[in-house]
Amino acid sequence: MGRPRGFDEAMVVQMAAELFASRSYDGISIDELVAHLGVHRNSLYKTFGSKRGLYLAALRWSLEHHLAPMIEQITRAGEPERAVRSALEAPGLDLLLMATAERAPEDAEVAKEVGGAITALDHAAASSLGLDAPAAVRFTAQLLGLRLRARASNLS
Repeated sequence: MGRPRGFDEAMVVQMAAELFASRSYDGISIDELVAHLGVHRNSLYKTFGSKRGLYLAALRWSLEHHLAPMIEQITRAGEPERAVRSALEAPGLDLLLMATAERAPEDAEVAKEVGGAITALDHAAASSLGLDAPAAVRFTAQLLGLRLRARASNLS
């Protein structure tokens, strides 16, 4: 019988999501993850299998706990300005942006998660704001672009 786990897996995944949302996947080393998360390297590998396994868990956590509630807010917003404001004020777009730009082009599993999330945003915009499909896609693209600009402004 193995030793009991000495850390809260859900908390580690949440902390990893925040870290991956702030920096690129390739820009975070295993050593930095271990130090930031307070988890021993062996425990990280035993629980998640790899850095990628932790990343996928963090992405899925972010989509469930940040993006899904944001999509609900967009669905209830009823008007574009309120939808954009509520979306930009909610956490969750940063990891989606990072995953879209960095990991999705080279990782099919990440691409599937990202694609599903973006499609959900499109559908929320269409149903809440009465947009046709092309306009909903533009809304989602503009929303992500606004978040990217806000993020870039905070970096300078």
